[in-house]
Amino acid sequence: MISLPSEISTSAGMFLLAIVQALILLALAPLFSGISRMIRARIQSRRGPGLLQDYRDIAKLMTRQNIWPDNAGWVSRVMPYVLISTVMVVAMSLPMFTHHSPFGAGSDLITVIYLFALFRFFFSIAGLDSNSTFSSLGASREVTLGVLVEPILMLAFIVIALIAGSTNFAVISTALSSQPWQYPVATVIALVAAAFAIFIEMGKIPFDLAEAEQELQEGPLTEYSGPSFALLKVGLSLKSMVVASIFVSVLFPFGAAQEFTVSAVILGIVSFFVKLLVVFIAACVFENTLARTRFMLTGRLTVVGFGISVLAFVFYFTGL
Repeated sequence: MISLPSEISTSAGMFLLAIVQALILLALAPLFSGISRMIRARIQSRRGPGLLQDYRDIAKLMTRQNIWPDNAGWVSRVMPYVLISTVMVVAMSLPMFTHHSPFGAGSDLITVIYLFALFRFFFSIAGLDSNSTFSSLGASREVTLGVLVEPILMLAFIVIALIAGSTNFAVISTALSSQPWQYPVATVIALVAAAFAIFIEMGKIPFDLAEAEQELQEGPLTEYSGPSFALLKVGLSLKSMVVASIFVSVLFPFGAAQEFTVSAVILGIVSFFVKLLVVFIAACVFENTLARTRFMLTGRLTVVGFGISVLAFVFYFTGL
């Protein structure tokens, strides 16, 4: 009875931290998108947009009117909110600033995979809902990319989960932060496979181009306008930031707070955003060393990532 208030206080504090970290990512998602666009422009010897251009675009879109196609149903209207909510739940559950998950109910690997699958499902179905040929082709492209990429990410994380002994992200991050690793070779190869899949999920060349609204990649967005389009822009930027946060907080958890104190959490916040910025810059620089390729050749590239994840699985069973 005496320890109950302390437990309630800790639980309430962790849930508050979950909400705060999700809102921080939501607020900073357009900024990191602007950083990516600025780096791409500088490497290509262009002036490019400013860091805050995405904020200005979103503010402008929020003042406009939603215009829906005549054939659009409820899926098109609901989809922007589904995108935002699913990614926000994932953001709440990640052990970003501490080795503990603030929202344990959503911190399971299987739950996160299903949430991202729900994101992709509604994004694709909305492209079909408008009965637009261009949107339908973009939806088909999105589904195909998901079929090619998600097995890589799932198998790589399953290997890491088997090594950690749990599918909980907090347990996985704690296991990876401890030294020495139990299966070092399998762990390193699984991390490489996961990095490959996360790079694709961030919407990078040669698979995607994050600002290609007029190309097939973003075909489902062509029928959106006004506040709905603004929410979609935020949702896609937030997804890119969240998948990068998974790589930083779960697979490279070094610098996260060991204890739930103000000073430790602040240090963990600084460490997290430094790592996240480094990952974004590295991904942008690497992206601009590549040339875009035909989408029909994507399977030849993703099979390499799947082979790496299978190799990690084999090394795990051999005890390496």
